Amino acid sequence: MSGKRSYQAGLAAETLVERHYERAGRSICARRWRGISGEIDLVARDGAEVIFIEVKQSKTHAQAVAHLSERQMTRICGAAAEFIGGEPAGQLTPVRFDVALVDGQGRIEILENAFAA
Repeated sequence: MSGKRSYQAGLAAETLVERHYERAGRSICARRWRGISGEIDLVARDGAEVIFIEVKQSKTHAQAVAHLSERQMTRICGAAAEFIGGEPAGQLTPVRFDVALVDGQGRIEILENAFAA
């Protein structure tokens, strides 16, 4: 896939995932939030909990999850620490890291709390 098509596919996948979370009653408070450490695709709220969402799009869910590297997870965690620094409870804010997989058919699979393992 060309760079421009891949970028557009990624944006479309993020929009699908955003709608999925909103239908589930979570509010999206940031899109493509960028800190010094890196970027977070989507940030949602579920009550007091902040959910950091990494969106991965590929032909299959298995291929999508294979694109998530340990280096990426480290950058996302660093950016998340920056984000919650601005929250009222600071580093005591309850957080969760989800990975949203989107396949070539637009089907979504959410791996909740994916970084906990």
